[in-house]
Amino acid sequence: MEPTDGITTTVSAVAPLGAAAPGAVGGAAQARRYAESVARAQWGAAGRGVREEDVVDLLLVVSELVTNAIRHGGGLAGFEARPTGEGLWIAVHDNSTVVPRAVYAFPTTHPGGGYGWPLVARLARDIAVDLRPGGKTISALVPLRPATAP
Repeated sequence: MEPTDGITTTVSAVAPLGAAAPGAVGGAAQARRYAESVARAQWGAAGRGVREEDVVDLLLVVSELVTNAIRHGGGLAGFEARPTGEGLWIAVHDNSTVVPRAVYAFPTTHPGGGYGWPLVARLARDIAVDLRPGGKTISALVPLRPATAP
């Protein structure tokens, strides 16, 4: 059955992970700080800023993906954040080749959990799950918009 939610799952050969960000990103808090710093550096150039609500969305997506890598993916194997013209592309690498069930069917009930993936799908786009030797990478683009003048 093909996913109908715009999320892609592919198998690809990815080079071994190196340092994905300056300094080690060992958890969700560090990943959030790094992603926010990249977003603000890009979007703060030339006197413009980024909408605060978009930063909140970014931090939620980063938190969910990194926390899931730690809890369900055998640990965080790497984190990347790269600005694009449309927002911030993030990639979370983990140590499990198990593709999240929710990639194919969103849960309709939440018995004590399961909120993260629908949240990511709502706040991000171009979500992809790429299998690599020894694990997988989940990447997503979180749209960012310039702040409007007060």
